[in-house]
Amino acid sequence: MCGIVGYTGYRDVVSVLLKGLTNLEYRGYDSAGMAIRDGEDIKIFKTLGKLINLKNELESHRSEINNPVMGIGHIRWATHGSPSLVNAHPHTCSCGKLVVVHNGIIENYKELREQLIKKGCKFRSQTDTETIAHLIADEYSLCKNLETAVRNSVKKLQGAYAVCVIHKDVPDVIVGARKHAPMLIGIGEGENFIASDTPAIIEYTKKTVYLEDNEIAVVTKDNVKVTDINGNIVKKKVEILPWEPAALSKLGYKHFMLKEIHEQPDVIRNVLNGKLYDIDEPVELKEVNIDKNILKNLNKIQIIACGTSLHAALAGKYLIEEFSGISTEVEASSEYIYRRTTTDSSTLVIGVSQSGETADTITAIKQAKEKNAHVLIITNRPDSNMARLADSLIHVNAGIEVSVAATKSYTAQLISFYLLAIHLAEIKGFKDSKYLKGLKHELIQLPIKIEGILSDTSGIQKCARKFSSYKNFIYIARGINLATAYEGALKLKEISYINATGYPAGELKHGPIAMLDETMPVLSILIPGGITYEKVLSNSEEAKARNAKLIALTSIDDKNLESLFDFILRIPPVSEILSPVIACVPLQLLAYYIAEFLGKDVDQPRNLAKSVTVE
Repeated sequence: MCGIVGYTGYRDVVSVLLKGLTNLEYRGYDSAGMAIRDGEDIKIFKTLGKLINLKNELESHRSEINNPVMGIGHIRWATHGSPSLVNAHPHTCSCGKLVVVHNGIIENYKELREQLIKKGCKFRSQTDTETIAHLIADEYSLCKNLETAVRNSVKKLQGAYAVCVIHKDVPDVIVGARKHAPMLIGIGEGENFIASDTPAIIEYTKKTVYLEDNEIAVVTKDNVKVTDINGNIVKKKVEILPWEPAALSKLGYKHFMLKEIHEQPDVIRNVLNGKLYDIDEPVELKEVNIDKNILKNLNKIQIIACGTSLHAALAGKYLIEEFSGISTEVEASSEYIYRRTTTDSSTLVIGVSQSGETADTITAIKQAKEKNAHVLIITNRPDSNMARLADSLIHVNAGIEVSVAATKSYTAQLISFYLLAIHLAEIKGFKDSKYLKGLKHELIQLPIKIEGILSDTSGIQKCARKFSSYKNFIYIARGINLATAYEGALKLKEISYINATGYPAGELKHGPIAMLDETMPVLSILIPGGITYEKVLSNSEEAKARNAKLIALTSIDDKNLESLFDFILRIPPVSEILSPVIACVPLQLLAYYIAEFLGKDVDQPRNLAKSVTVE
């Protein structure tokens, strides 16, 4: 992995590929490269590090590129072999005529590699991708047809792949294939595109065709042909992309992450729009296609997710059980897929993913479907793999999120869980209608309260500067805000590289308290009026007794903490049940400003990828 773009047409090939790769940078990468068909030759350029290095490399050789007609580009996030020029994509066969870029992991590459070495193939890298290049070249030597060679080769691959292939002897043709990794075709006039994600092509066309597993595309500037693994023509629907190119602009903000934090009030409004019309009317989830009688009798829900989405799922579990009384489990997708589960036809399985392409969650969803569970997907990408697998769908409608660290998509997932939980409560009659009416009224007010936080972040910046030199952090909370503590710690860890850990506040004395001294700040989340307030306060006092520096996240009307805490972050008054939506915002900003003060690459932190498309 991590990003692919290909182009054939009348535009400047180098510029199109560079722009496409630039728009995929948010996914995370450690090297970049491209292969350009220039007249009769294929020229390859690779560099380590940021895309600017590839741009500079291309600029230094621009006079050598005379008649480019097509090309493929790639940004790599290392899975096999360390980041290096020899491991960077594109990869070639032994003679250099055939060129491949690849996202995914080939699980049987070692066996294939040994077979190909015996046939005389000379390997240069440690990657699984180079095996694909030699394999297709070997098949091409037998059939002399690139499409057939790709088809015969991918039948031998085990694992996940999205590949683009060009060959010196086959002008103006890009062949693409996919299995368990995303790939799409952009349709133009006298030009066509191929890419792993929509931002790579959004500036040039909104018309797209999504490849499914085991499909192969032959792309020229004037035509696109899609077949299945056996060569049968597949008729594809042309879909229109929902985004504008402006979504990829920082719009004056220093970083995409800061822009996306500030977009959250409107994101909440977007999620509520069309689902919560009036506090006196039921929540409407049109794409939740479960019979109401089935929902009334539902007694088990399983939520599977990874990373930030897993934290949203933890809050979702609390809400569903509180509002509907339905027993709900939450599990990391990577754990779910390797154990015997109790999933069956009476289970509602909820998969949560920002990208809808998270490999572990896709695998888990497929396993759940095999057991006849109804699958509901919560995702920011209704055009994604997971959305296509869904029986029911909640589109979080956050817009494209460029920064690797999730912010607005997390908030949108939280709001989606509130709507789902209220929907279940209204169907089952588990909660008093007056209570739900008040909850919906407060839900509508959340964007205004968040705008109040964003209007003055000077206090958060001051706190960030004061604590930016610490090497470790502990975040504590109880109840529904335990998810907030986990997510706040993850944000700090992701972008500042400070070792931050979230704990249930009551667990502090069961081990973590041994770590507390004046070098260990503890951030406590306390919501006045909440059932856990006094207990978290007591746990904070225990930390203070061990000389820990204390930060409180509390309401602006809480006046009882000045003598205990070294710094207080304040949010507008909010009921405890809705507080995670507001409480996450100052924690996102705290992580952002600490990382900025430390000079970190906020939008593209090291070693991370936006969409983890391999297990």
